[in-house]
Amino acid sequence: MKISVIVCTYNRSRSLANALESVASTTFSDPTEWEVLVVDNNSKDQTREVIEDYRRRYPGRFRYLFEERQGKSNALNAGIRESQGDVIAFMDDDVTVNPVWLQNLTAPLRNSDWAGAGGRTLPTQPFSLPHWLAIEGPYEMGGAVAALFDLGEQPGELDQPPYGTNMAFQKKMFERHGFFAVNLGPRPGSQIRGEDTEFGRRLIAAGERLRYEPSAIVYHPVLDSRIREDYLLAWWFDHGRAQVREKVWRSPYVWGIPRHYLGISKTIADRLSIRVLRWMLTLDPKGRFYWKCQAWRVAGEIVETYRLASERRETKR
Repeated sequence: MKISVIVCTYNRSRSLANALESVASTTFSDPTEWEVLVVDNNSKDQTREVIEDYRRRYPGRFRYLFEERQGKSNALNAGIRESQGDVIAFMDDDVTVNPVWLQNLTAPLRNSDWAGAGGRTLPTQPFSLPHWLAIEGPYEMGGAVAALFDLGEQPGELDQPPYGTNMAFQKKMFERHGFFAVNLGPRPGSQIRGEDTEFGRRLIAAGERLRYEPSAIVYHPVLDSRIREDYLLAWWFDHGRAQVREKVWRSPYVWGIPRHYLGISKTIADRLSIRVLRWMLTLDPKGRFYWKCQAWRVAGEIVETYRLASERRETKR
């Protein structure tokens, strides 16, 4: 089995160097072919120089790919097409991994029973949370804060998709089920995410099995800018927009009617009003902020639905 690690990057040369340094220390207990393919998504900083440095220091281990089309999904899909591995692992350009991360993450994929795997993503450093924010329990927001993903110490089958900073799939899954959705994924001027979880949900819906491997650990920094109320409200608003785009990507029409025309009034009357009511009536500060974020999420769904509907009307003229 040969493994390709894909790292997509855009204007993060400093954190990219730390990420590549950590993955360069990868070890396997058995001889294993593996490569790191770094996809430069049209960076304007010293990204190219950083990658070339690693290519010189580790001949044959690191490869460089330039993808001019802006957007993380475009970069991911370009990397998949150029990858040489039977298994493709993914990590972000602002994380660090331990030496056995790649071995532990991909070990289940030697068995054809598993289509993919996801590991734990933990915070790089200790940090303090404001009294109104939780990253565990019923009001947890670890995914919004730093793509934190921790389902405990026991491995098993996933019933939810892993995050893109710590996941791997057999390459044939992309041939079988398609690539990452290009209407999702962050790009300059837009932080609408969800290309990673959409692909995982697509596989689960198709009956493919995903493995949770807690010994495959990635460390993600928790930035002060991401534990601010304005950032988190914007994150949830964009998450709602992404959910609408995901539905459109999967099935644009229902009975010949564009899907994004359906359910607007029900969303406004039911889901938004319920979340606003819970936001107003919840006394626990963590719960109160959680339900406020859920109201912002539904507002994002409504805005994106109307935007797509307007776009559809314009194209029909």
